[in-house]
Amino acid sequence: MPASDFRLPLECAGWLRRRPTRLAHSCHLQFKTDQSIYTAMTRQSAMQLPRGRPRGFDTEAAVERAMGVFWSRGYHGTALPDLLRATKLSRGSLYAAFGDKHALFLRALDRYIADALARMDVELGPRHAPVDGLRTFLAGYVERTSGASGRRGCLLVATAMELAGHDGDVEGRIGGFFKAMEARLASALARAKAAGELAAGIEPASAARILVCFVEGLRVVGKTGPARTASQATADALLDRFIR
Repeated sequence: MPASDFRLPLECAGWLRRRPTRLAHSCHLQFKTDQSIYTAMTRQSAMQLPRGRPRGFDTEAAVERAMGVFWSRGYHGTALPDLLRATKLSRGSLYAAFGDKHALFLRALDRYIADALARMDVELGPRHAPVDGLRTFLAGYVERTSGASGRRGCLLVATAMELAGHDGDVEGRIGGFFKAMEARLASALARAKAAGELAAGIEPASAARILVCFVEGLRVVGKTGPARTASQATADALLDRFIR
């Protein structure tokens, strides 16, 4: 066979010997490219993932549980781990949802105040006779200042004693609550006066202020466990001074 007949097979053999190296080099480049793309995608995904638990929890329920802790321990006596256990939130989720301990406390205080005012709107609202509403209002405070509830005390009163002189946000809320309570009582007393049910010389605004001082003082006295009958008798005696 002529030598030229062997040229093509020999050239093919050389190409085949060099092919694995080229293939390996090509695969290496492709792997490095794929690896770079994967690394970039991984970094991008990590940057896009939110921190902490997604906002899938009930915010109001968490506020209510935190309110219970603050109510039992006071503001300064409540530590972050206490709030995390009560709300069942991670540190990141709690801060993401509420900001910090102080902001969460203000949310809890707002919730407590809103509940109290809503209750007064039912008790003292125009759907009830004014004197009946006042008696219901006072009876509710007697109930809440008796037994275990009385010994637990009032979050608002405890907060006023602890923080009102040092925290403007708290002081404003507590002052606003007392004014709102006084306004509701004054309105009920004004309706009683218009109906001829107030005693002579009783002015609704002054009587409302006295009632606010009485019920908040009752919350303090309730910490000592007074007899419910004694508290109710005192509330009745005070209201009887205002009505005919």
